[in-house]
Amino acid sequence: MPLPPRLLAPALLGLMLMPPAGGAETGPRAEALHLRALAAGCAQCHGTDGRAVEGASLAALAGRDAGELRARLRAFRTGSAPATVMHQITRGYSPEQLDALAKHFARQSP
Repeated sequence: MPLPPRLLAPALLGLMLMPPAGGAETGPRAEALHLRALAAGCAQCHGTDGRAVEGASLAALAGRDAGELRARLRAFRTGSAPATVMHQITRGYSPEQLDALAKHFARQSP
């Protein structure tokens, strides 16, 4: 099943931000690029770096508590929290990736 159009752009952006295979960079810069690529998929609904657009009905993620974000993301992944599309989206990430995303968004200024 193809990606819905609203998810296609963030997915392509994430692929473009990933380093080429084989000569992959390592270290803090590579980790930061990897996190930005993961977070790019969230931007469509939650804004760049988790800063929701003013007037948007979706919650801003930037600056929120990492533990709260982690618990919410994991609850979406297991289906124990109500959601519209987050159940499907979070299942595309590993638990470790969800933890990294929670930390990433918590570090962003609101």
